[in-house]
Amino acid sequence: MSTITAAITAVGGYVPDYVLTNQILETMVDTNDEWITTRTGIKERRILKDKNKGTSYLAIQAAKDLLNKSNTNPEDIDMVIMATATPDMPVAVTGVYVATEIGAVNAFSYDLVAACSSFLFGMSTAAKYIESGRYKKVLLIGADKMSSIIDYEDRATCIIFGDGAGAVLFEPNTEGLGVKDEILRTDGIGRPHLKIDAGGSILPASAETVANKQHYVFQDGKTVFKFAVSNMADVSEKIMNRNGLSGEDVQWLVPHQANKRIIDATAKRMNLPEEKVMMNIHKYGNTTSATLPLCLQDYEKQLKKGDNLVFASFGGGFTWGAVYLKWAYNS
Repeated sequence: MSTITAAITAVGGYVPDYVLTNQILETMVDTNDEWITTRTGIKERRILKDKNKGTSYLAIQAAKDLLNKSNTNPEDIDMVIMATATPDMPVAVTGVYVATEIGAVNAFSYDLVAACSSFLFGMSTAAKYIESGRYKKVLLIGADKMSSIIDYEDRATCIIFGDGAGAVLFEPNTEGLGVKDEILRTDGIGRPHLKIDAGGSILPASAETVANKQHYVFQDGKTVFKFAVSNMADVSEKIMNRNGLSGEDVQWLVPHQANKRIIDATAKRMNLPEEKVMMNIHKYGNTTSATLPLCLQDYEKQLKKGDNLVFASFGGGFTWGAVYLKWAYNS
């Protein structure tokens, strides 16, 4: 029997129409385009302006894009993993609603929460379900409506985040393509540095927490940057060394789009030139769980069967890791 690996066989994506530029942000907070661009690499981000639509809307659009492009029957999907840091609501699982809305009536679904590493950890989870032989089609969606948890009077965070969604379909492969290796890490030391104080079981919502703006993202930028630069680069280099890969062997780095300086540092450690690095942070900012699949969506036409891809991410908690994958098709 051939060994079953989990390969990505289709990609989809969606970003809202509204473009929040650095120039618009200059009218909202004390910042400017040069400062934002120099420190983050971000020029624009997309925002879902409709207050009646949540993360599920973004996820549904990305999933439908994938289904249409790949001519996949949603009834054939076995499971849906929803990677997100901004579920529609507590308790009622967002992924379950998404699966129903796209017609994946035979799938079971759940949400996976690991901050900006949600999609990366979801890749590992999806791969294990496929490798077990029990499931044939696993839909992994990364989606976040970050604008719902951002204080647009806080210049430290409002310049970074945007809204978006991406989706990939995992299927069995017997050619040695798909997920080859992973290094996944977590460390609770990061809890105070990137968080939302209120709305959980420690500090439930109240008039006071709302008045104190404790339902918005707080980030200690310098600390998070320091940990992200070292750890994202470390795991990316380690996964290459463990698999005998040089910079010449890797066709693409697929990095979490949090900050261009973090991405550049990771690529440097891997000895990769800029043309081998997927980059769309200038267009979308940090879409959290959606950054990795949106990179695949934007670069899909350049991917070739057998290409070596290294995915890398870093998120709150702290969570981080790298996944080595061989691309399974010519677009």
